[in-house]
Amino acid sequence: EELGVDLSALKIVVDAAHGAAYQVAPEILQRLGAEVTVINATPTGTNINVDCGSTHPQMLQQTVKEAKADLGLAFDGDADRLLAVDDKGQVVDGDRIMAILALWQKEKGLLKGNGLVATAMSNMGLEVALKERGLELVRAQVGDRYVLEELQRRGWNLGGEQSGHIINLNHNTTGDGLSTALQLLNVLAEKRQPLSELAAVVKHFPQLMINVPVKTKDGWQKNEHIEAAVTKAEQALHSRGRVLVRPSGTEPVIRVMVEGEDEATLKNLADKIAAAIKEQLG
Repeated sequence: EELGVDLSALKIVVDAAHGAAYQVAPEILQRLGAEVTVINATPTGTNINVDCGSTHPQMLQQTVKEAKADLGLAFDGDADRLLAVDDKGQVVDGDRIMAILALWQKEKGLLKGNGLVATAMSNMGLEVALKERGLELVRAQVGDRYVLEELQRRGWNLGGEQSGHIINLNHNTTGDGLSTALQLLNVLAEKRQPLSELAAVVKHFPQLMINVPVKTKDGWQKNEHIEAAVTKAEQALHSRGRVLVRPSGTEPVIRVMVEGEDEATLKNLADKIAAAIKEQLG
């Protein structure tokens, strides 16, 4: 059903990240009638993802504004992820894309289960937006395979990551940036609303991240001083925010992430948790 969508009303900029989608994405969009401008589509084998694509959307934002396009689509090198840029040049991340798709699928009776699966990285604004519309957000561990496992366990179909790796089991079991792009364009074409309007359903909560260097990451979970600092912060946020403490997989660092409505409060809470970690493990 998706490929039949008529895109003749849309002007689209594609950032192919000098990667896998460089030929197929523009071609499919053109065949569906869109007016397409392509950037970063000359792969040399070594320029993949370099200052372009979904990890560096600045050039795409600029091009969308200059071309007065309806939207931009940013793939990553292997094209399993998609981020978009709206008509005002603002980045529309995976959280917002998932919200747009979830609400659309719910309206169409295509959403299995009454919600979607995201990860610990997804902004609380996504959770709030879904809740306000009667949908649930379930969080899996970071990593698309955990999202997939959770979807399969629940018999749901839609999930993904803030980075733009989105899975819709009605179509396939892995993230496919082009499929995600077509699903998003399908909504735009039918709703005839600008992407900036559709994306506005999610109001991002401010997020603050502190990396605390430590001598050892061992035992941080069982440390009662760290635990107490985290609990205190959670109580201060009263379920209008969240606290995530997790060790880096690659460096001797523990990351403290707090999310809530007020930046000054967040800074204060994050500093206290970071101080407890430093004192115990630094």
